[in-house]
Amino acid sequence: MLLRNRLLFRNLTSFLPSPSPPPKSASFTLSFNKTIAYSTHKLPESKPQVAASRATKQPMSERARFAKTVLFVPPGVDPEDVTDEMILPGSNIVLGPYAGHSQIKEVEFVKSSGRAMDCPKDNRPEFAILGRSNVGKSSLINVLVRKKEVALTSKKPGKTQLINHFLVNKSWYIVDLPGYGFAKASDTARTDWSSFTKGYFLNRESLVAVLLLIDASVPPQKIDLDCANWLGRNNIPMTFVFTKCDKMKASKGRRPDENIRDFQELIRENYKQHPPWIMTSSVTGLGRDELLLHLSQLRNYWDQ
Repeated sequence: MLLRNRLLFRNLTSFLPSPSPPPKSASFTLSFNKTIAYSTHKLPESKPQVAASRATKQPMSERARFAKTVLFVPPGVDPEDVTDEMILPGSNIVLGPYAGHSQIKEVEFVKSSGRAMDCPKDNRPEFAILGRSNVGKSSLINVLVRKKEVALTSKKPGKTQLINHFLVNKSWYIVDLPGYGFAKASDTARTDWSSFTKGYFLNRESLVAVLLLIDASVPPQKIDLDCANWLGRNNIPMTFVFTKCDKMKASKGRRPDENIRDFQELIRENYKQHPPWIMTSSVTGLGRDELLLHLSQLRNYWDQ
């Protein structure tokens, strides 16, 4: 039980006071496909893991069972071999042998595209950043690359209206996508943006994974879970990136760790294998290096 306790309690509260257990949220339900695997497009062996675990004749240890259902175990790691030290702080992500160079040395803006077919065609691996329009997408990009105003930041929701490609280390892309759920955009704009964003997801073969940003300073939002639902049903690999983990909305009376726990409870109700998740803050830099390590092991395996 040491592994379970350290993940659920130490990692979530490493920078916050010890919380009281939150009540289980049941305000709405989802219809996820429970057999969907969350990995990169080039991880075919990950999809049958649930069936394989049922078919095996060898009894599975509690540690391995926990690792396969709650942790994100990357290629090259046996769930039986997972230790506390292999789990990245503030996440459920296990560090494996494909993790490599993760530091960003240079980044350049390449282009903005209004259609998926207009995106760069050099087949370099890419990670798309998606989330509600005020979740802190641009701030996270700026923190990751450690360069001010690489991504356009604004106090007005819906500022990003195109698919924006940023080339990192001349080898892979960060893709900034339009935010969803922005209240001040017209209904026509919402429909158009949603349409071409979905077209990008469904037709982009070089997409390694989507970083779905979730605001940890507020309780779970139905619109975020609806987005995760759509990605899940279409087998789009994703990582939940919890933002604003340094904040607490006084009016809500909830700490980030409590909101994250509620969100995870909703996810666990619908998934046999929990997607990878990580806590971040664009103010303190929390989770930056760990997220880059996670991206490096997904990218390096995708390149094989």
